[in-house]
Amino acid sequence: MDDSGDLFAAASMDEVARNAPLAARMRPRTLDEISGQDHILGPGCLLRRSIQADRLGSMIFYGPPGCGKTSLAEVIALTTERAFVRASGVVANVAMVRDLIRSAQHRRTQSGRETILFVDEIHRFNKSQQDVLLPYVEEGAVTLIGATTHNPIFFINTPLTSRSLVFALQSLDEEAVIALMKRALGDEERGLGLYSVEADEDALRHIARCCEGDARRALNALELAVLTTPPGVDGVIRLTVAVAVDSVQKKTIVYDRDEDGHYDTISALIKSMRGSDPDAAVYWLAKMLFAGEDPRFIARRLVIFASEDVGNADPRALLIASAAMQATETVGMPEVRINLSHAVTYLATAPKSNAAYRAMQAAWRDIEKGRSLPVPEHLKNVHIDVTEGQVAANAYQYPHDFQNHYVEQEYVPTSAVYYEMSDQGYEATLAKRMAALHKKGVRDA
Repeated sequence: MDDSGDLFAAASMDEVARNAPLAARMRPRTLDEISGQDHILGPGCLLRRSIQADRLGSMIFYGPPGCGKTSLAEVIALTTERAFVRASGVVANVAMVRDLIRSAQHRRTQSGRETILFVDEIHRFNKSQQDVLLPYVEEGAVTLIGATTHNPIFFINTPLTSRSLVFALQSLDEEAVIALMKRALGDEERGLGLYSVEADEDALRHIARCCEGDARRALNALELAVLTTPPGVDGVIRLTVAVAVDSVQKKTIVYDRDEDGHYDTISALIKSMRGSDPDAAVYWLAKMLFAGEDPRFIARRLVIFASEDVGNADPRALLIASAAMQATETVGMPEVRINLSHAVTYLATAPKSNAAYRAMQAAWRDIEKGRSLPVPEHLKNVHIDVTEGQVAANAYQYPHDFQNHYVEQEYVPTSAVYYEMSDQGYEATLAKRMAALHKKGVRDA
């Protein structure tokens, strides 16, 4: 067997430079060239220490597109001088993975060289494919580095994550992306340094902002701008904001319906409504709908929110949310976005109370802990007969027979208070009514 799968037995840098996009050519070669991940690669951080000491276990890199997951894995291989072989969760199968692992075992036997097996989009592996990796990860036949844009807690088998360190990579901020583009413009070996380019700061910032932390997309947009912009009479290529706008084209919304963008954005919508900010709430609503989110999913979350976060502070909230959910079935896009905006802005501006939600949580916890209370005899559906003309001591008392349609009697054999009303909106009125009912003498006929 040979090292044909080894990244560093591949084509020379000259060949790569001629054919690869700028983002591939500018991949970092050292830890110091990696941008934006100081929380895991800063001085003294665990991952940096492990790489420098070449004491690596299997790892999973989790983060958005273009944040440097693949680049980091390659830098680790270069720094530790390990062989680097890669597989894709999209196309690889069990047989391919086993072949790569057998090659790694042969490499170790023949040369003593360890191997990093990099699996891109590891979340695409099904359960059985992930299980194939377990024994080889445990025995150290390979150092597994998996890369995923999906939260490993939900998309990767627990046995595999328990045998790996999970590192969350972050999107690069605008300054980091701008710095990478400037580095590419000045790099004569791998970048665009052989071109005479003057780039406006505002143009670079526009590209960085539109690419939303995706370094790969920003570098490729920069390359497109340089290669398609004719030089002036002085031979200088000038990158203006207009050129940057043309190169990036329409901004792509970072929102994947089956990934974290989906959950993060609905979370932002819910929290904006909870925080009574209708402007923020309607923005997140528009972003989701623009990106193609199913309006029925949004409507279901609004119905939940109406009871969880508004509750009896405004009982109409549930009616409006339910009507919006019905509109998603009968109206559909694009017009239903108006109905959803109606509901979202109403919920955001409504008085808030989570008392009904907390009441259910408290009662649920009691039952979950085993507090199963019997139904009082007088509340049961079938009652014990008594002699005509007599009234059982524990007979059910019909509230409508009493003043204010209220009578005190035991409805549950506990003094626990689950529903603690707030002083918000209509719930304040309800609280006053309940306080009045419990005053002495109200129950007297």
